[in-house]
Amino acid sequence: MIILAATPIGNLGDASQRLIEALTNAEVIASEDTRTTIHLMRALGIENRPRLIPLHEHNESEKATEIVELARDADVLVLSDAGMPAISDPGFPLVAAAAAAGVTVTALPGPSAVLTALAVSGLPTDRFSFEGFLPRKGRVAYFRGLAREERTMVFFESPNRLPAALADLATALGDDRRAVVCRELTKMYEEVARGTAAELAEKFKDGARGEICLVIEGAAPATSDLPTAVTYVLSLVADGARLKEAATEVAEQTGLSKRELYEAALQAKKK
Repeated sequence: MIILAATPIGNLGDASQRLIEALTNAEVIASEDTRTTIHLMRALGIENRPRLIPLHEHNESEKATEIVELARDADVLVLSDAGMPAISDPGFPLVAAAAAAGVTVTALPGPSAVLTALAVSGLPTDRFSFEGFLPRKGRVAYFRGLAREERTMVFFESPNRLPAALADLATALGDDRRAVVCRELTKMYEEVARGTAAELAEKFKDGARGEICLVIEGAAPATSDLPTAVTYVLSLVADGARLKEAATEVAEQTGLSKRELYEAALQAKKK
């Protein structure tokens, strides 16, 4: 079978016992960077010397068939440099090829930068979307295309492009859209910076170092129902917005009367 194995995203202590056992016993490992795999095994004190097959974005389509055939007769352990393979890392074409060929695919669950960032963000976690890496160009239009997305959104971004990305976020979705920059998760210099798009753009205007996850608040629910809209106004007020500003924002999003929202929220606060 093919075994997708999650590896630590920073802290080696997050390596699971199942991962250690799999690395110790593996005969074949397909990995994003074989040098990283060798380093990981040495750091974990594993002396096994399996066959290593490079599996990265430039050769994955070519290697998928070969690895699937190997997996008919032996287990093939699949690793990315960090986190779970196939999640913005090599693995998806291989899994698709294995499924088409009737080869079993399983996973050793473990660290995930996406879920770790979401969990510590302080933004809603009941519904979310993972959008992968932000585009290098056209980010304002890209963000505007997500303006009505109600779920919390998680992105990857490079530290060099973070300042421009945050500035584009503020331009596209408004200075007040809440966001969280998660940097170097699980590592010594871990940082979780929360704020509005404008505040974070200012904070990181000179750039950042390390691995970056960007978590962005979803849009307010599109609704013309006054009680629901008033509840959302009050939630914005609870987060620090002025009542007038909150009523204006929700009115723009729902099409309801700003004055009606303001008065209804004011009465609800008095109760």
